[in-house]
Amino acid sequence: MSKWLLRGLVFAALMVILRLLQGALINAAETKAGLISVVLVAIYGVLVFIWGLIDGRADARANQDPDRRGDLAMTWLLAGLFAGLVSGAVAWLIHLFYDSLYVEGLINELTTFAAFTALLVFLVATLGVAIGRWLVDRKTPEFVRHTHQDDDRADTDVFAAVRHPGGDDQADNADTTRRQEQA
Repeated sequence: MSKWLLRGLVFAALMVILRLLQGALINAAETKAGLISVVLVAIYGVLVFIWGLIDGRADARANQDPDRRGDLAMTWLLAGLFAGLVSGAVAWLIHLFYDSLYVEGLINELTTFAAFTALLVFLVATLGVAIGRWLVDRKTPEFVRHTHQDDDRADTDVFAAVRHPGGDDQADNADTTRRQEQA
């Protein structure tokens, strides 16, 4: 199972549970609907942040070179989109049988609600990843970049010829000398 799918499934299920809890709590205390909704979304955001923080710390520990770390932003974007679409569809299906759930039409659930969930998951998790990486990076010594001899991508680097003093320059000087002699 891919990283984004696991995260998407977990946060889709959590959002459906959160919305069921929201419906029950609002029906019990209608005057506190705004407070209930904000607190539940904040709890959801904290859980997303914690998982993002754990991801960022693990990624920074696994690879000290910031240029070679995993693309966790795309992982969390896909997870958020999946969580939004799936939780919206599932909540709409549950609403067909359980009227206490506050759900709009299917189109609204698959667009507006899914976009809200995706944005919430993506932004909060990316913030967690950034802070997690920073927490690891501030305690590790400065990463020493590899020189061009150690670079495993030197054959595909378009600027490698410029960085090799004496390598291609000697061949260029020999070509220039031959041209001058021929003239």
